[in-house]
Amino acid sequence: MSLPVADAKTVRRHVRGLVRSHTSLLTRTVLWFVLATACGLVVPALLGRLVEQVEKGITTTQVDVTVAVIAGLLLIQGVFTRTARLQAARLGELVLADIREGFIRRVLTLPLPTVEKAGAGDLLTRSTRDVDSLSRAVRMGAPSILVASLSVALTLVALVVTSPIMVLPCLVAVPVIVWSTRWYLARARNAYLAEAAGYSDLTQGLSETVTGARTVESLRRSGPRVRRTDEDVQRANAAERRTLFLRSIWFPLMDFGYILPVAATLLFGGLFYIEGWVSLGEVTAAALYTRAVIDPLDELLGWLDELQVGDASLARLIGVESVPGPERDSGRRPEGDRLTAERITYSYRAGHDVIQDVSLSTGAGERVAIVGPTGAGKSTFGRILAGIHEPRTGSVTLGGVPLRELPLEELRRHVALVTQEHHVFLGTVRENVALATPDATDEQVTAALAAVAATDWVQALPNGLDTELGTDESAVSPGQAQQLALARLVLADPHTLVLDEATSLLDPRAARDLERSLAAVLRGRTVIAIAHRLHTAHDADRVVVMESGRVTEHGPHEELVSAGGAYAGLWESWHGRAPSAHSDLSAHSNPLDQPEH
Repeated sequence: MSLPVADAKTVRRHVRGLVRSHTSLLTRTVLWFVLATACGLVVPALLGRLVEQVEKGITTTQVDVTVAVIAGLLLIQGVFTRTARLQAARLGELVLADIREGFIRRVLTLPLPTVEKAGAGDLLTRSTRDVDSLSRAVRMGAPSILVASLSVALTLVALVVTSPIMVLPCLVAVPVIVWSTRWYLARARNAYLAEAAGYSDLTQGLSETVTGARTVESLRRSGPRVRRTDEDVQRANAAERRTLFLRSIWFPLMDFGYILPVAATLLFGGLFYIEGWVSLGEVTAAALYTRAVIDPLDELLGWLDELQVGDASLARLIGVESVPGPERDSGRRPEGDRLTAERITYSYRAGHDVIQDVSLSTGAGERVAIVGPTGAGKSTFGRILAGIHEPRTGSVTLGGVPLRELPLEELRRHVALVTQEHHVFLGTVRENVALATPDATDEQVTAALAAVAATDWVQALPNGLDTELGTDESAVSPGQAQQLALARLVLADPHTLVLDEATSLLDPRAARDLERSLAAVLRGRTVIAIAHRLHTAHDADRVVVMESGRVTEHGPHEELVSAGGAYAGLWESWHGRAPSAHSDLSAHSNPLDQPEH
């Protein structure tokens, strides 16, 4: 399922909103372009007048004066054009910034299940290829179209003022230009949208193959993945060839349309002059104006093609705004820290529940471990408790308030989810740790790093907290990235934490040391740990055993071991291994174990 694409009406409304927000700068830009174009349009009139004066007789002084005036006008035109283009560039950057920032703000509020169903490829293509395409259209295409449009309109006005009858030869090109452009525009938008969708599918397929390369190799699925990539490439290629076909028809017709008015002006201008309907100066000025209109018209229609790409990209970028978000902020606020799940069911696909009738209630400061074999639904249940997924039936409440009624900012101040998937942002160590609390002091950042046993390697970096991360020169290991994420969590200071394999990227001994360090920091907070190492369950106040999406056992560690049930079997199997092997959850674990989705 791809994210939605805005229709043409929505795109036009969005563009009008952007224009209204920058009316003052747009007005100044248009004014400078009008002045520059006006200076240029005086030149053909002066040349036409000069031809008439030469025909009647003129002194060299008059010629010199006319040439000097023309040179001055061209110089002034250059100054005005430079100023106008600077204003247009500034306008383009501001508009592009508005679009980019709006896209990022909306993406960050999209329901996670919606993003996961759409796939990383669609979102990645929109945030990279579509942004780049739109950037070219806004930065260069929009100013060029503005300049060309004004030039064409004012040149035609000047031609009418010079000699209305000389406008008639230009009309022979109108049917060719209008018909071919209408034919092209009727097909271009859908063709470019199909091209972008093709690249989304290709990116999605490649992303899945690269991310799951080990799984693909282990399950011997290389052949089907290669065929999937080949098919995606073929579809993307066919979509791009379609847009190329449209351009191959439109561009030659447009080139032919440019030649017609010049030839017709010279031919009919000569006939009109012979008949005495126009003067030689008017024919000269009309020919110059007709020739002058070709370049801006060509630029206008040429950029019109680029504008189709930009229109398709903008439609994809603002299309995410139509994704319905969860209805939040009922005005109620939690009374207390108790997190309660009642009769939860959840399914990724209709009719296939992966969580079935699960209930759990946590007390303030309690530590709960959720264990079970791979595929039991542990990670899914953890996401439901953190408010990432909304249950199909049942409810999750915090202090008596359903999670779906709390604004995201309010919810994240109370409940946070930490998984094994962490991202190191381009920026300093300090900026990475203080991401959720940008006003944190160096002492607070250092204390958070110490809490997760990351002080030593951070101090060993070239510039300590000021070291830029996310570059090849300062790359961090997966375990270090996990420590940064946990330090970020310590600094954010929520009262309830859902930890899903939060230390899985560290070796068992380092993970154990880290958990001991975190124990002091997390004292007094509610911790729900998806446990893949059973020493976490051993240390918990309660253990919840899940199998096939249901809770099969529930109670303290010692009680469950004494009961001799499923948990006792898991504990005996895990506890009987050598310490170096204490990295899996149970006898059901395997090297391909991943969080359930």
